[in-house]
This record gives sequence, structure tokens and C-alpha cells, in this order.
Amino acid sequence: MVPSGIVLHGVAVDDSTVAVGDDGIVVAASLSSVNLTMGWSYSYSAWVVTISDSGNASIQVDGMDVGISMGMKNQNGSLKLFVTECGCNMKSLDISLNGGASWFYQGFVDGFSNHIRSSVENAITKKIMEGASKLDSFLGSLPKKIDVDSIAAMNVTFVSDPLFKSSSVEFDIDGLFIPSDKTAVSRHMHFRGVKYVPPLGSSSKMLWISLDEDVFNSVSALYFKAGSLQRMVDKIPDQLFLNTASWRFLIPRLYQKYPNDDMLLNISATSPPSVRINVGRIDAAVDLDVTVNVLDFDEIVPVACISVSVTVSGAAVVSGNNLAGRVELDYFSFTLKWSKVGKLHTFIVQSVMQILLKKLFVPYVNSYLKRGFPLPIIKGFSISDAYILTSQSRIIVSSDVAFIGGHTPYLSQ
Repeated sequence: MVPSGIVLHGVAVDDSTVAVGDDGIVVAASLSSVNLTMGWSYSYSAWVVTISDSGNASIQVDGMDVGISMGMKNQNGSLKLFVTECGCNMKSLDISLNGGASWFYQGFVDGFSNHIRSSVENAITKKIMEGASKLDSFLGSLPKKIDVDSIAAMNVTFVSDPLFKSSSVEFDIDGLFIPSDKTAVSRHMHFRGVKYVPPLGSSSKMLWISLDEDVFNSVSALYFKAGSLQRMVDKIPDQLFLNTASWRFLIPRLYQKYPNDDMLLNISATSPPSVRINVGRIDAAVDLDVTVNVLDFDEIVPVACISVSVTVSGAAVVSGNNLAGRVELDYFSFTLKWSKVGKLHTFIVQSVMQILLKKLFVPYVNSYLKRGFPLPIIKGFSISDAYILTSQSRIIVSSDVAFIGGHTPYLSQ
């Protein structure tokens, strides 16, 4: 007998629940009734004789309970889902056949009702298990890194088994940045025992993401190692400063050796910027070398180098699914590292550095921070109504999550 045209007319759900326990997640539903109709047909051929019949049937299910218990564990940096229990139980299953010789078949259906009910329960259980298997495949397909650009990628391998609590699940990922051309490798890291204080007004949020300051220091170290924290400057807000004629009375030897020559500034970090996160505050410090160059007959000639220590403070913001931010200049100090044009007056250097840092360096840094880097959010979901808390050595993002469609594992790969 072949079923066809199955139509579900109604499902009455008494109760459904998704609960988190110490060992995993339980999904269960109790249905008071299920009503559906279907067509049926069969055809049997023996030698030259063909027997066929068809009709329709109505099916009434009363008192059906379905449920599944699942756990997850870390397997080489990916999540592995496993089912600990799954089942379906029907209180009653009533099948009424119509059409054809249904009066004849009905007796067989009634006589085998318990067997049919058991078969249907097993079939439903099998379908639930198939769904769990698809979910396991999806979790296993989550990428192990999120590319930010051609230089950096975030390592998002899982470093421990998920921790199931009374109302939440905690996932610990590596989070440190690696070269984008490298393979992400899972490393064991200890996060357990870290207690978070709920941000004011955020205890009901759906998602919490905690980022240690080591995450930000890893990306600064990566860009420094790649040679990306340097820039040759040929234009500044006060362009007259970039010609030796402007310095004829302040640095006579410079003008005497290179009259009316244009100048270039090579600004480069001498060590990776250091980020420190405290309660309500984010600070960063970086040491720079500002090398003054003269463009003499198309040849770049270094004439002086100034060592500058800069501290900035800033704030983090969520932009889309990215963590972004901006900084302001707090303080700077400098020393003359070397000079081929004699001693430089302190007040001159201080004035020029003030202009460079406020009008060039800080806006340049903020242009990068405005773009930010992607948070580890599965594609198809969007962060909404985010709240940011800075605590001792970490930033905590708490937010709600909205489904916007799509099924690719992460926003970037």
C-alpha cells in the first residue's frame, strides 16, 4: 500500500520545552492531538491478472509525547553532538480507511493497530535522530577561523567541552588571532572558574561574549610582525611643516644642507601596541619612531629620528556583528633618538608631535577601529540591542540575537 497526498490538518500542542541540564539539552513536546488525511493505493500483478485499489484515509493521534536529550563535546576543536535519549510515545492511533474495498482492509488495520502504532513511533524517532545527525554535521562544519583581512584571522576552535548550566550553555573558543594563511589549531586553555558579573540591565540577554585583553594584544602583535604598523607621511594638516624652508630659522643646518626640499615622515611602531582593559576603561600604549626624511633630488635622506611614547584611551561599540571602537589621545612623551642636523628644540618637536598625533595618528587609528573585527556569530543571525561592559582584563558583550536567514556557518571564513 502506497500513501500519497498526506495533509496535516491540525496539531494541538499541550506543552513544549527546551531545558538545559548538567549533562546536556532536553527538547520535548506533548501533543494532545494530531489530525491528518492521506490517499492510499496499491497494485498487485500475478501472471496476467492485475489487482489494484485506492481510496483515502483519516488518521487521528491522541496523546503523543516526543523528546530528545543531547550532549556536546569538544572533538579536535569542533563540536560533536551526541544523542543520549530519544523517543516517541502515542496514547492512541486511529486509522479510518475510505473508498475502494476499505471495509475489507479496515479489519486488518484494526487488528494490527498496536503494531502500526509502534511502527509509526519508531519512524518518528528515526526522523528525530536524522534531524540530530544533521545538526551534528552542521556543528562539525563550523569553520575553525574567521578571516579579518589578508593578514589576520581569528582562531575560533573550541578549547574545551561545552559547560551546561541551569539556564545557559558556555562555549570556550581560542579567540586569539593568527596569520590568515595558517591553519587554526585547537589548544587547551583553562577558562573554568571565571565568574562574570552581569552587566546592569543585561541579565535577560540571549547571548554573552567575553573577550580577554589577550585577544586584542594578539592582533596588535600580529600586525606588528607583519610590518603593517608603519606609514610614510607626505601630507599633514599643516603642509608647510613638510618643507625645509619652514625650518630655516628654527633648524638652520637643515635648511642649509637641503634648501627648499620637501620632507617625508616615516612613522613606525617599534613594538606591538599594548592593550589594557580595566573597569570602565580601555587603554592602549605604543612606542613609535618618527623618522624625518628629506626628499633630495628624488632621494630619501633620513636626517633625524624622534622616539615617541603614546597612550590613548577609548571605548568599544558593536557595529552590525562587528566589535569596533575609537580612541582619543591621552598623553605622549618623546626623546631625540639621533640627528644629523643638530639639536632640535623641545618646544618645536612638541608642537609638531601634537599636530601629528591629534590630526593624523589618532584619525588614522580610528579609521581602522571603525571597521572592527567580526564577532563569532553564526551567519543568518544578527546581534541586536547590544550592551558592552569593560571589567578587569576583559570586554563583555551582551545582546539579543535575531534570525535574519541564511545557513552558512560564520559571517566570514
